Amino acid sequence: MNRRLSRLYRILKRNGVEGMVFGDIYLQEHRDWIVRVCGELGIAPLLPLWGMAPERVLSSFIEAGFEAVVISAKADIFDEKWLGRRIDPSFLFDLKKKLGQGKELDVCGEHGEYHTFVVDGPLFRKRMQITYGVRVQRNGYWFLDIPRCRLELK
Repeated sequence: MNRRLSRLYRILKRNGVEGMVFGDIYLQEHRDWIVRVCGELGIAPLLPLWGMAPERVLSSFIEAGFEAVVISAKADIFDEKWLGRRIDPSFLFDLKKKLGQGKELDVCGEHGEYHTFVVDGPLFRKRMQITYGVRVQRNGYWFLDIPRCRLELK
């Protein structure tokens, strides 16, 4: 298991976290990894999106009032301006434009095209405020490294 990820999960567990919600949709190897890691850590894996159509997942996410930002993106598909971008209707529109330009990608980023960090949602008691981020390119990906963030009451 990834040492940094394991450390994060253990910190969350010590703080009363009993389960983790994952946004995986259809890649079985991801599901298998999630179930294994959560089992090792004694927390419940929750995969509420499993089996849904990707475009419907993204639209439902936006409509439900969740807020997320892009924290990594494949450099051969996206430039650094996509980092920190909110997942909203204009994001989906721009993804569809990329598909129209012949780019092969899953609108939810299921093949690692991009990754997000959910900062708020209707079920959250607090909102995550990113106070500082650094854009860097490593190994063919853009990353928004987030050394500072804080939880805020809504």
